[in-house]
Amino acid sequence: MKHKALSIRPFIGAKDFEVSRNFYRDLGFEEGVLDPKFSVFKTGDLAFYLQDYYDKSWIENTMIFLEVENVEYYYNQLLALNLTEKYGVKLTPTVHLEWGSECFLHDPAGVLWHFGKFNK
Repeated sequence: MKHKALSIRPFIGAKDFEVSRNFYRDLGFEEGVLDPKFSVFKTGDLAFYLQDYYDKSWIENTMIFLEVENVEYYYNQLLALNLTEKYGVKLTPTVHLEWGSECFLHDPAGVLWHFGKFNK
């Protein structure tokens, strides 16, 4: 089967919808409000949906990998946003592995973001 896909947009939930909306706007995503309890967040041609829905087992098992050009630079930008103080989230420094490098950030609900770069 061949795909002519144009985008992929995961759906993620929020424990506190307003807090998560602020968090993702602070990360630099542009929000499009689709419904009072449903938004799309975009950066360039990439996007994901945030919904006002929380199920602990689902949220805490959700992971998203966002490939970036420079992981160290991205980590330093995340650090400068003071997200751990502002939102009580966990930011983990960059690790270098045989496939590439990545740093990690939990969002306010518990979604784990991987910001990484693959070795070429």
